[in-house]
Amino acid sequence: MMNELNLDVQAGPRGFPGLDVYRGIKLVVLDVDGVLTDGRIIYDSQGVESKFFDVRDGTGVTLLLKAGLQVGLLTGRTSAVVDFRARDWRIPPALVKQGAQEKLPVYRQILHDTNVRPEESVFVGDDIIDIPVLEICGLACCPSSAHPDVRQICHAVAPMPGGRGAVRGIVEHLLKSRQDGSWDRAVNAYLRRVK
Repeated sequence: MMNELNLDVQAGPRGFPGLDVYRGIKLVVLDVDGVLTDGRIIYDSQGVESKFFDVRDGTGVTLLLKAGLQVGLLTGRTSAVVDFRARDWRIPPALVKQGAQEKLPVYRQILHDTNVRPEESVFVGDDIIDIPVLEICGLACCPSSAHPDVRQICHAVAPMPGGRGAVRGIVEHLLKSRQDGSWDRAVNAYLRRVK
């Protein structure tokens, strides 16, 4: 069990980008297995798949949406659980891309469909399949549990592993680094919603 949630994102080898990049971000795309989950895939005796999501990461996704950013999911696997979780977060189905064995062409399609340039996007990935996308986005992020080759090309590395608060840390880092009140506006909107 986790003792505390450490949200202090560290600069990766590429270093944090400038303020203009943070303020220009319009879209955040998240890998699922190993980022929003701890990477485990559980099947019951009937073959029904389960994944474990951290509620704090879910709050992070909600805060992104409250801040006015678009959010998408991009995963190499296909799972009904992902569709269910995306609906729970109110992520538009058009921004939920599953079964992407090559992620870069699908990522480019998401950028095209949302009218977002690569430098206006964030991608959070954890494994080598994610490297081509991490190389082109404006802010490349990963959890602490990411493959070493992935960590080497990221701007920001969350101190928490995938599925255990990494996304939440990255969200707070992104919104606070914009230095334009995005974090406060998102939190205020979130608190009004849950009152």
